[in-house]
Amino acid sequence: MAEEKIRVLLVDDIPETRENLRKLLFFETDIEVVAAATSGEEGIQLAKEHEPDIVLMDINMPGIDGIAATEAITQEVPYSQVIMMSVQGESDYLRRSMLAGARQFLIKPFSSDELVSTIRRVYELGPRQPAVHPGEPDYDLIAGRRPPEQGKVVAVFSPKGGTGCTVVAANLAVALQKMHAEQNKKVVLMDASLQFGDVGVMMNLKATRSIADLAPHMDELDEDMFESTCLPHTSGVKCLLAPPRPEMADLIMAEHMPTILSGLKRYYDYIVVDTWSFLGDLVLSVLDNADRIVLLATPDIPSLANTKLFFEVTEALEYPQDKILLVLNKMDRSVRISAKDIAESLKHEVAGQIVLDERSISHSINRGTPLALADRKSPVVQSVFDLAQCVIESLEAVAEEEEEERRSAGARSGRRVEYR
Repeated sequence: MAEEKIRVLLVDDIPETRENLRKLLFFETDIEVVAAATSGEEGIQLAKEHEPDIVLMDINMPGIDGIAATEAITQEVPYSQVIMMSVQGESDYLRRSMLAGARQFLIKPFSSDELVSTIRRVYELGPRQPAVHPGEPDYDLIAGRRPPEQGKVVAVFSPKGGTGCTVVAANLAVALQKMHAEQNKKVVLMDASLQFGDVGVMMNLKATRSIADLAPHMDELDEDMFESTCLPHTSGVKCLLAPPRPEMADLIMAEHMPTILSGLKRYYDYIVVDTWSFLGDLVLSVLDNADRIVLLATPDIPSLANTKLFFEVTEALEYPQDKILLVLNKMDRSVRISAKDIAESLKHEVAGQIVLDERSISHSINRGTPLALADRKSPVVQSVFDLAQCVIESLEAVAEEEEEERRSAGARSGRRVEYR
C-alpha cells in the first residue's frame, strides 16, 4: 500500500518563493505539493478544488491578503490547515493570523527542517474525520464515553522571583510520578510561564511542541490532542511546555486556561503547573482552577513580606485556607528565621520545607536532570518526596470532601422526590 502523503497547497505572490518552497519539499517522500497559487483569490479557489491537508499561506499579498484568504479557507474548506508565512514576526501579525484560523506561523527565512517539521506537526494535530454538524447530537456525550474530570491541579506559585518555583514544580511532578508508578497514575507538568518558561530546560526537552499548539484547537481538546502536544520525559512525566518564542505567549489567553486545565483533568491524575511571580489574569486563572496551591517562600524578609501580601489577596479572593500549602524553600540551619517563626508571623501553617543544597540543585539544573531521580537518601531529595506526600494527602482530603458533597446532594435530591 502506498504511503499516505500530506497534500500541500502553496499560496505566495512571489514566483521565487513558490519555487523555493517546492524545492524544499521535493525530497520529502510523505509530502506532495498539489498546487500553487499566485494570489489570495486563487488560493481560495485552489483550496476548494484540491482540498489540501496543508496550505502554506503568505500573509502579505495584493488584493485578498493572507489573513482574509485564511478566514475564507477556514470556513469553506475546514479540513485544510493553514500555516502562515511572513517576514515579520510581530505579535500583532501572529495574533491576527491565529484569529483568522491559521494553525502555525513561520517567519521567513526558515530552514527546510523547520518547514517540514511544522507541516508534519500541524498535519498530525489536524482533524481526520468530520465533526458533529450543528444541530446533530454528540453521541459520545450521550453514551457517556467522554471521561469525567478526575485529575487534580497543583499550581506552584511564589509572589517573589528567585524562590525556585520551576525547580520545585519539576521535581514535585517527578516525585508524584515515581510514588504512583505501580498504580499507573499519569502526571503532566505544565509550564504556564509562557514567555520565558524554564520547564524545558529543567527536563532537558526541546519545545518541538508546546502549549501554543493548543490555541487553534480549544473547541476540540481530547486525549489524542494532549498526547500529541505533551512531550514525554524519561521519568514518565508528560510535559506541556511554554512556547519556543516569547511572542507566541500571546496565543494563550486567560480564558483558555480553564479549558486546558479541565481537559487535562480528564486524562491525567496530577497536573502540576509552574507559574511566574505576577498576579495577572492568566496566573489568577490558573490559581482559581487549582485544587491546591503550593505557595513557595524563602526564609528572608522580602520573600516573607510578599507572601504576607499574597495571603491578603487570597483572602479577598475568598480562597479556602486549606487550598494553600505554604512551603519553605532553601531552608538552612544557619538561617535565623525558623519555620515556627514564619508560621506565627504569616498566621498560616507551614506544610513543608525543602532544605538548601545549592551544589546538588545547580548540578541538576545544568544537566537537565531533576533531583527527584537521584538517591532519596539525600536530604534535599527526601524533602521533595515529603512535599509530594503532603500534596497527595491534601488532595485525598479534597476527594473525600467532593464525595461527601455528592452524597449530600444525592440525599437532598431523594428528599425532594419523596415529598412531591
